Amino acid sequence: MSTTSTERNRLLIRKYLFSAKADIYFNDVYKGYQFVIRFFKEAFHPPFHFKEIINQCYQIGVKSITLITLTGFVTGIVFTKQSRPSLSEFGATSWLPSLISIAIVRALGSLVTALICAGKVGSSIGAELGSMKVTEQIDAMEVSAINPYKYLVVTRVIAATISVPILGLYCGFVALMGSYASVNSNEATSFISFFHNGFATITFLDIFSSVLKSTVFGFTISIIGCYKGFNATHGTRGVGRAANEAVVLAMFLVFVEEVIIVQMANWIRYF
Repeated sequence: MSTTSTERNRLLIRKYLFSAKADIYFNDVYKGYQFVIRFFKEAFHPPFHFKEIINQCYQIGVKSITLITLTGFVTGIVFTKQSRPSLSEFGATSWLPSLISIAIVRALGSLVTALICAGKVGSSIGAELGSMKVTEQIDAMEVSAINPYKYLVVTRVIAATISVPILGLYCGFVALMGSYASVNSNEATSFISFFHNGFATITFLDIFSSVLKSTVFGFTISIIGCYKGFNATHGTRGVGRAANEAVVLAMFLVFVEEVIIVQMANWIRYF
């Protein structure tokens, strides 16, 4: 009897497997894993909400063009102005178009786009779905025989996965135009000469890796925003927390994925 009581007390004392924070962390990781796996199960089974996907492409892609244009153009100008003094010390300013093109196509275009979308799109998705969750609109959809995951999550993730790569390519083009404006104002380089020298060092692998990164970034940003919004709790405070956590986590994972994909591309490039 005493042995049984001792074991019961020991079980009651040990409330957590590791610790409270560790258990919460691993539980969130497992729930996130299930959330992602469910996307791949739902995405390839009807019904397919094409109208909602197009609507989300408009919300995510078209409405971000103005911000992407301004940011990309300024990025091209600033990077060119910062690179010029270093090259001029070695008399290598003629290499400026090649340097800028490599930096923008390989890294800056897709990375700047991902960070902009993480702040704009990720927070928007997290806040929107979080608001629907705490006001029980998602529960109402389930009662109405509508699959909320398929209608709200799958459509947004597909739309972001399609839109972000396009925005990344557009951002790269605009950044190159900003760089050309800076170079032309200092050296009167022709448009054809700038782009000919710039793309002379660009390979198919550079463009492919950039598009691949943007695709992964779009998926990551949208799935995290949907996950945080779909699991929001504690009323309006939970909505703000969901939007904030979606942005922070998406940006962190974007940098991690950037490192991994760049390393893989370098392995292929020097294989």
